[in-house]
This record gives sequence, C-alpha cells and structure tokens, in this order.
Amino acid sequence: MTSKAASPDQYIRELPAGRKEPVSKLRETVLKNLPKGFKEVMSYGMIGYVVPHELFPEGYHCDPKLPLPFINIASQKNFIALYHMGIYGNPQLLKWFITEYAKYSSSKLDMGKGCIRFKKPEHIPYELIGELAKKITVKDWINVYEKNRKRSKA
Repeated sequence: MTSKAASPDQYIRELPAGRKEPVSKLRETVLKNLPKGFKEVMSYGMIGYVVPHELFPEGYHCDPKLPLPFINIASQKNFIALYHMGIYGNPQLLKWFITEYAKYSSSKLDMGKGCIRFKKPEHIPYELIGELAKKITVKDWINVYEKNRKRSKA
C-alpha cells in the first residue's frame, strides 16, 4: 500500500486510527536514534530515511535520480513494516537483530530479507528498533552498499 502523501506528517495523518500512534512512535524512534547525515523523505510512498545526494551523489543504482535508501516505514494492509536495507546488506547485523529480537519481544519474528513485519502494533519492540537505527552510520551504509554492488557486478 503506497501513499501519495507529500510528507511524513501527511502520511501519518492519512493512516487509519489504529495505525497513527504506532507509526508515529516508530518514526520518532528512528529519528531519535538515526546517526547524523540521513534525511527523512517520502520514498516509494512510505516514510523513508535516505543518504541524500549531497553525501552520495551516485544515488540509488536502480534509479540514480533517487537518493540511496536505508530505512522505510510503512503501514501495509495487514501489518506495519520496517524496511531496513542494512539488515539486507550486512549478515552480522541480521544475526545480531535476530538474536536480540527474542530479548525484546515475545512474538515470533516475522521477517523477509530486509522487511520486519509487525501484525500487532503492541508487539513492536521500539527500544530494539532504536538500537538497530544506531548501528550503521551514513559512511558505514555507503561502504556496505558499494561493497555489495561490486560483488553483484563481478
């Protein structure tokens, strides 16, 4: 479910009543913990956190006009999602997150390659998401991204 909202605030205002508070809290958690340099934008119809072109002029390889994506937050039909490209590109971070998740939530982890799904808002481990947001700086993310791009071209 993508949104045509022009800003994160508008995105949240347009959410169903039961989704506004958890998505707002998830946004606040990411903003509070994200290292300097990432920029909050609307990206792919979701709230996004990207490496702006000023810091990474090459942009996203799929469409260089777009900044390099890092994290997205979305209210999907059946769940709230946190898309974290760092988990997708860094096996050690993925392992850390899976191990830590059990310490923060009694619900079963529902996850794809970089997508963490929360079917019940009360199961969102905000403290853990804050720790996850802190784990990768802009420079670290660019390095992981470039390393994985070079590997996939070889």
